[in-house]
Amino acid sequence: MTSHKDKAVSVAAHSDHEVITPPDLRTAIVHIDDGDDPVARAEAALARLSSEFTDWMHAECERLEAVRQEIKRGGLNARTHGALFRVSHDIKGEAATFGYPEAAIVADSLCRLLEHTPDMARIPFALVEQHVDAVRAIAREHNRTDLVTVAGALTQRLRDVTDEFLRAENSERPEYLESIFVPPLATDADER
Repeated sequence: MTSHKDKAVSVAAHSDHEVITPPDLRTAIVHIDDGDDPVARAEAALARLSSEFTDWMHAECERLEAVRQEIKRGGLNARTHGALFRVSHDIKGEAATFGYPEAAIVADSLCRLLEHTPDMARIPFALVEQHVDAVRAIAREHNRTDLVTVAGALTQRLRDVTDEFLRAENSERPEYLESIFVPPLATDADER
């Protein structure tokens, strides 16, 4: 049996196996005062950052508006389509985390419109504007007590109009339609 020392780790070699003894792991433990609550500390840190979430959402709304103005001036082309998709995708991915879940739903609808319309020139600018206006209104009215109800109706209507448009635009591609209108694996009732 052979034994080596390497920074308080010992290895004992046997004919058919080795035994590794780690260093004393008690030194790796950090003791917390009885009154310290890591969850409370995390929530407090999140509360301190919450004003930055509002700033982030307003900055995203400004980006969205800037792209809308570019489209209004020069039309929807490869560059503006890409810029609109990027900002929508950013909002879709981050808005719920930062306290704006209703904006994430609208941004998802706009992403679907941009991603699944075969000819970007056929995307109605009015539908793009309705999505942009909805995101901006949700951000502006974020503190309303009835926001969830009002935004819920708005987001559902935008989604319905977008889906209706996508069905018409992809009517010649039934296999593609099947792929973008796959029912969810779990319904809202299943998630409760």
